[in-house]
Amino acid sequence: MNPRYEQLLARLRQVSDLSKAAAVLAWDEQTYMPTGGARARADQQATLSRLIHSLFTSPEVGELLDQLAEDVRDLPPDSDEAAVVRLARRQYDQAVKLPADLVEALSRASSEGFNAWIEARRSNDFAVFRPKLERLVELQRQKADALGWRDRRYDALLDLFEPGMKTADVERTFSILRDQLVPLLGAIRERLDAVDDSVLRRGYPADQQWEFTVELLEAIGFDFKRGRQDRSEHPFTIAFSVDDVRITTRINEEYLAQSIFSTIHEAGHAFYELGQPRQHERTPLCSPASLALHESQSRLWENVIGRSRGFWEHFLPRLSRRFPAQLADVDVDRFYRAVNRVEPSFIRTEADEVTYNLHIFLRFELEQAMLDGDLQVADLPGAWNEKMQAYLGVTPPDMLRGVLQDVHWSGDSFGYFPTYSLGTILAVQFYEKAVADHPDLPEQIRRGQFETLHRWLGENIHRHGARYEPAELVQRVTGTGLDAGPYIRYIRAKYGEIYGI
Repeated sequence: MNPRYEQLLARLRQVSDLSKAAAVLAWDEQTYMPTGGARARADQQATLSRLIHSLFTSPEVGELLDQLAEDVRDLPPDSDEAAVVRLARRQYDQAVKLPADLVEALSRASSEGFNAWIEARRSNDFAVFRPKLERLVELQRQKADALGWRDRRYDALLDLFEPGMKTADVERTFSILRDQLVPLLGAIRERLDAVDDSVLRRGYPADQQWEFTVELLEAIGFDFKRGRQDRSEHPFTIAFSVDDVRITTRINEEYLAQSIFSTIHEAGHAFYELGQPRQHERTPLCSPASLALHESQSRLWENVIGRSRGFWEHFLPRLSRRFPAQLADVDVDRFYRAVNRVEPSFIRTEADEVTYNLHIFLRFELEQAMLDGDLQVADLPGAWNEKMQAYLGVTPPDMLRGVLQDVHWSGDSFGYFPTYSLGTILAVQFYEKAVADHPDLPEQIRRGQFETLHRWLGENIHRHGARYEPAELVQRVTGTGLDAGPYIRYIRAKYGEIYGI
């Protein structure tokens, strides 16, 4: 093997190992760390972030990448060596634009912001979080400006999560969705009483819910020898290696659907991480192609699979054994309709498939306004409520069900929200292609058999890691690229049948 390539791999592996160590600290912070540890954890994360950044952006790495560009010039673009060099080059070019002081400041502000967000949620008081968010927004502006942008500041941050995607591209796609979803929601509003979800609100003890989520994870293929589930304020997935992927869920005794669909959603993320190319671990190649691709996996499992009638034909009897008193009078059709009830609501993670994207539009617009300076953080709660009323016809009664509900702005995740909707679109495209390749897939799901789906996702998406640009991978899998058409047809057919419209 090329000795220069070996040198690059050695450095990339060091960077990867330190990054995963930092991830362990982040996971602990959101799950088990006592609140008193917040100050020290912010220091620890800031030190690690600066060290990782310095190690990766050293002149030595730049020189290696310059030399390797010539070495791999004649190799196929998707060969292992060429792909690793290309991905490392992209990451390096982004990283060297960020001053070490900014990287450290962002890390510290993210840790402090998360803990302030937790406290703000406990007290239902945005003022607790406001100064930390103001600091984070200012640092995100500095980050975007350091990375560079031509048309929109938001482009610089979006590109970190969705390589090659522009804000204008997202706006065009969202315009298509908006034109279809708003009239559909209007028609459903006239028939909201046609579906009753009270069966999900009959009081479900937390311990029994937890036991069912574990049973459900095992049944759909989650490997507890390579992962675990815990509880957190906001469900998330984090990977330390291809053999150690952690997920969390959130349990609400008054609403059964929250734990079930949080668990399934995060399992979808975990399957993607567990399916990364093991032979390239500790290199940029062993990572998801983009966050929209990541979200496509979680949204596919949560909605296309998890909210399907066939899925509950298999799992409702198992759930009923856990909750015989609550579900004694509930058949599959009633439960299927309940978990698919449409109702404009306050909480994004609990939103139905029809209204979910409206929540994303709102956040996308507010993020841009804050980054551009058109919206001050002090005015965010009011702006949030105005957009909730405009898009969903509801006004949050408090901060907890409004501006404080999402964890993302407390960390380094500005530019992330559009990937939820992009992934929602891709989820349906991928499922349609999987069924085209395996027409009996819906029947397998009805029988609780998921091996074929796992294999198809693994062969077509997971095993490639970041080898292909997101747009290229989507084109290779679907033959069409990103297309909102299948999602729109799916949503209109499914909810047209449920609501008789």
